[in-house]
Amino acid sequence: MAMKLLEGSEAMAEAAIAAGLRFYSGYPMSPSTNLLEAMANKVPQSGGVCINADTEIEGIMMALGAAATGNRAATGSTGGGCALMQEAIAEAAISETPLVVFTIGRAQQDYRQATKGGGWGDYNTIVLAPKDVPEAVEHVQTLFHLADKYRCVGILLADNIIARTQVSVDVAPMTFGPLPDKEEWKLDGSSSGTGKAKFHWSWGVGKYNTRKPGGVNGHWNRVADKFRHIAETETRWEEAYCEDAELVVVAFGTAGKFVEYVVSEMREAGTKVGYFRPITLWPFPGEALARATAGARRVAVFELNAGQMIEDVTRFVDRGKVSAIGGISSDEDGLNIGRMMAAGEVRRRIADALKEVQQ
Repeated sequence: MAMKLLEGSEAMAEAAIAAGLRFYSGYPMSPSTNLLEAMANKVPQSGGVCINADTEIEGIMMALGAAATGNRAATGSTGGGCALMQEAIAEAAISETPLVVFTIGRAQQDYRQATKGGGWGDYNTIVLAPKDVPEAVEHVQTLFHLADKYRCVGILLADNIIARTQVSVDVAPMTFGPLPDKEEWKLDGSSSGTGKAKFHWSWGVGKYNTRKPGGVNGHWNRVADKFRHIAETETRWEEAYCEDAELVVVAFGTAGKFVEYVVSEMREAGTKVGYFRPITLWPFPGEALARATAGARRVAVFELNAGQMIEDVTRFVDRGKVSAIGGISSDEDGLNIGRMMAAGEVRRRIADALKEVQQ
């Protein structure tokens, strides 16, 4: 396909369609409204269905129902809206219903929500955090594949910079490996009245508890084992200049791209600084981070919140080496990223952290 100049929300919508999206339902909430508008414009044109729900809860429940039929489905909102979806996200994860959720955050204050969740039970969600629009296009298609591969929930954690930036991108369908057949579990009405009706439920049982052996405990243990497997096999990250770095800066999402730019410039000037960017926020690439920072004297975490990812960093890096160099940064109306997300400010904070190392 040819390169197209698209706003990030349009690019993510086209990437979802390229991945086979058939149903999208959402509720307008800035800055995710742009994505809903893009979906409303593009999904029906591709033969799918897009619904502007009355609430975020209705939106995710509609998407959950569509996903249970075996079709690729998604919903989305920003942090406050996704807070209302937590019970349904847990239900989808535990009932093993593949679903993709777009979280278009106002800053980076939804890290803990996306990675730790607010639902019930033993579940996780695969979380990808793109650094820019081209990577968002890739991540959207990757999430639909992983959701089907593992029968789980995939979350794209983006922000208003990605949603509203215009970039030339190629939204060609990506090729992945084979996927499990959905015939065993998808709901198409064909088993109704047979005594072997299928349904989706977090207890994971069929009509007469014959769907899988072991009953409820057996199902929940299989789900827990699946998430342990995902945690061991699906970590993704990016790193550079860490081999001899005195200071390694850890950042995710669009903040990671700013850090990458600044660190590359500082390296050209002879400064021994490196960067590490988790791409999967869950599963968190902790072992890779530990290796990348093993020789560093300090590890600085740059995130636009009061300190959320730093909790995962200190699980794998000596707490005494770790410091926070980010913070809360929103504009005056609270809807957009604030002044901290600027190359000059990022450079100043990294330079100050480096001075502490060299003292």
